[in-house]
Amino acid sequence: MADGTTDTNEAWVDLSHVGDLYSAMRASETRHPYDFGFMPAMARLIAAHGRIGPAFSALFSQIMFSPDGKLTRREREMVAAVAASAQDCMY
Repeated sequence: MADGTTDTNEAWVDLSHVGDLYSAMRASETRHPYDFGFMPAMARLIAAHGRIGPAFSALFSQIMFSPDGKLTRREREMVAAVAASAQDCMY
């Protein structure tokens, strides 16, 4: 702060270590469809919350990979990319 004091009201999320997440991924029987060879920050953020993270991941998987619905997988990816871009999302 300008007066030399520290702001103790900063917000942060304690993210899981990348190595821990890689270990969990390797233990899984199936390969994740978004395995880019690196751990995206969004994956670390989702893993940081033990209750909401799994629910969010299940919802995301249902939306993106379910055979139900009118949109193809490519169209779903396009909608996700455009929506993220419109919000200046870096993930």
